Amino acid sequence: MKRKAQIRLWTSLLLLVAALLLNGIVFTNAFAHLPHTPHYNGGSNRDGVGKYYPYLALDPEYTQPDYPTQIMFSIQDFGGNDVYNIATMVEIYDEISGNRIKVFPWTLHEIGDFEYYYTFPRVGNYQIVLSVATDNAKIDIGQFDPPRSILGSNGDCACDRAIFNITVSNTWGNIRNSLFAIAVIFPIVTLGIILGTSYRKRQKYNQSKKSQNREVIKYGIMLLAIAGGLVHLAVFPEHGSQQIYYSVFLLTAACVQVAYGILYILVNLAGDTESRYDRHSLVAKYRKTLLVNLFGLIGTGILVGLYIYVVLFPPPLSPTNTPEIVDIAGILAKTVELLLIGGIVSLMIWEKRKLHNLIIRLN
Repeated sequence: MKRKAQIRLWTSLLLLVAALLLNGIVFTNAFAHLPHTPHYNGGSNRDGVGKYYPYLALDPEYTQPDYPTQIMFSIQDFGGNDVYNIATMVEIYDEISGNRIKVFPWTLHEIGDFEYYYTFPRVGNYQIVLSVATDNAKIDIGQFDPPRSILGSNGDCACDRAIFNITVSNTWGNIRNSLFAIAVIFPIVTLGIILGTSYRKRQKYNQSKKSQNREVIKYGIMLLAIAGGLVHLAVFPEHGSQQIYYSVFLLTAACVQVAYGILYILVNLAGDTESRYDRHSLVAKYRKTLLVNLFGLIGTGILVGLYIYVVLFPPPLSPTNTPEIVDIAGILAKTVELLLIGGIVSLMIWEKRKLHNLIIRLN
């Protein structure tokens, strides 16, 4: 019966991981060669522009007035391939007045990935119009077309146009970041409260202070493993803009970390309910927990090592061929994982000493 229960447990965990992986592969969109996936300002034009498919992103995405903003474009064909020697003109219109407030003249780009810089003057909505010259069109490079009342019109222009709507705000970025923090922190705090309550209920059965300290480490490992997975679940969609494989990797890491935290809870709770203290059962329990600890230690070590590598050197398949930027989410995830490694190592040393002492007592 016990073996059947373990088989059902492993089967359930594998199905959970497989379902989450499938969800990430099927529903995670890659946004060309942009450095991040647009969530608020930017995205793609569904109808395309002529025979091309344009993407736009702002940096910072939650743009504020009187703050320099990078306007990034990535133009591809409908097969997702890069395009070369493409002529474009970019205009910015104020939505309220309808006036054109900025124009970047016709420019011949060697590749469809390019960017401009602009400082939006005030809070409000704006429209960015991308014009792409058609094949064999006679375009005066360095010149620009007159403003229009119908922004998508291509009259008197051998070009196709796409319109992107954006919003400039002083507060929306803070609201989004706060909600993001709550979405990540709330499950961690809730789980911590549950584990803390369970620990206090079990504390009366522990006779030594050292055992109580080790129980704290055990619960800490459970919490840290799941916390690391939640952080990766929160950030994995944004990496799809560079390579879909980055998102798949982060989603896989997140699922494995959450599954490891759940498995760690189940293994330790099952081990604590065992009342046999013969040599065979003690060694079997130690090997089982050692296997789980080694899995967490090696896996977490690989994640930390990979992070150090990608912030020092360009990661494989990087479209920009530059190292990753160190951000708050990365620092938070690696801090959690380093604490997890320290907890696992400490617990492995303690469990080995405990097994040695118990065997001596039995002899």
